[in-house]
Amino acid sequence: MCRNIKTLFNFEPPATEEEIRAASLQFVRKLSGFTKPSKANEESFNQAIEEVTAAAGKLIASLVTTAEPRDREVEAARARARSIARFAP
Repeated sequence: MCRNIKTLFNFEPPATEEEIRAASLQFVRKLSGFTKPSKANEESFNQAIEEVTAAAGKLIASLVTTAEPRDREVEAARARARSIARFAP
């Protein structure tokens, strides 16, 4: 599950709210062990996602670096190349 959580800091263009929320959802899924919570746990699950999203957004907004922003397309191409090398027969 956690392989879907991607680095969101120092990219051009910056991470969107949707990307931060998706990473938060994956994090909460990993912590809880649920892909989809039961009705009894749904409210707690959704609240956790909202809280993690807010905390992650604050973290990303407060970080500073002197490094040049990374290009999303270049990083995606590198990830594809790693995947091909990893799963090639």
